[in-house]
Amino acid sequence: MRLLVLVVLSVALMVFDARFTLLKPVRSQMSLVLMQSYWITDLPQRLWQGVASQFGSRTELVAENEKLKSENLLLQGRMQKLASLTEQNVRLRELLNSSALVNEKVEVAELIGMDPNPFTHRIIINKGERDGVVLGQPVLDARGLMGQVVELMPYTSRVLLLTDSTHSIPVQVNRNGLRAIASGTGNPERLELRHVADTADIKEGDLLVSSGLGQRFPAGYPVATVKEVIHDSGQPFAIVRAVPTAALNRSRYLLLVFSDNRTAEERANDAAQAQESLDAQGGGPIIPATVPKPAIVPAAVAAPAAPVAPVAPTTAPAAATPAKPVATHPAAAKPPAAQPAAVKPAAKPPVSAPANTGGRE
Repeated sequence: MRLLVLVVLSVALMVFDARFTLLKPVRSQMSLVLMQSYWITDLPQRLWQGVASQFGSRTELVAENEKLKSENLLLQGRMQKLASLTEQNVRLRELLNSSALVNEKVEVAELIGMDPNPFTHRIIINKGERDGVVLGQPVLDARGLMGQVVELMPYTSRVLLLTDSTHSIPVQVNRNGLRAIASGTGNPERLELRHVADTADIKEGDLLVSSGLGQRFPAGYPVATVKEVIHDSGQPFAIVRAVPTAALNRSRYLLLVFSDNRTAEERANDAAQAQESLDAQGGGPIIPATVPKPAIVPAAVAAPAAPVAPVAPTTAPAAATPAKPVATHPAAAKPPAAQPAAVKPAAKPPVSAPANTGGRE
């Protein structure tokens, strides 16, 4: 009975709430009370989910942190590699720019070793006899001359640097052409100029280039820059110290210079042959043009000889009259005699005709 009463009351309240708005404030207040009860009843589940998410997120964060650390290390290693490649690219571009200024054939080599002896300045490169390297071949970097090849192996070579105490190179001051000998001192940052007169025109900052007098290094390559000039009034020679332009202890990539190995006589013969072939091509029509001119001059001189013919009538009055045409014909035919093939056959018939008539008479 009570259940039936409660059911009827519930239905009546629903119908009344649907048709009228009197119960709306009551419903809103009841929702506030019920909301608190919902929150309290849902609290254990939310606490459990929170604790689970805290432990789960920490584990994920630790794993993600480890992953990011490893990726960071990999990226840093790649960045260092890229920095190294960038520097290498810059050095190779410098080499390419310098090789564009070199007239001789060049080949890029890489430094692969150094001589451990502290009293010698030698390096080892990855080009050898199989690559066409020869003894005494000049070696330079992007800034200037470094040295020359002193020892050959099949696939490697040993290079003696300019600063070695046993090495010397003929140089000249780029400003005025003053010649001198630059010798190594054993210091990778210093060269000395030997036997330079105290009155020589050389000063700090002058660029020293190879003079090519030793027939070993091509002329015109930068060697060093004068750093210090010491004049001593009591000494006949000045003390001149220079700094090599090449980065002897820093360059990794080098240039091997393949210069012209022909002797001076061979170069002179080749130049003479080239000149002869040029003259043969361009001078053909000039030689025939100068030859006919001397042939015309005798014809012009022979023409005034025609007035001498009138002297003949004084000695032979009767035969002179028919002889005049015969004498004048050759004289008149001589001016065109400059053209040899056309004139001479035309001149012969007048001469032979009188001779035949005379025979008939």
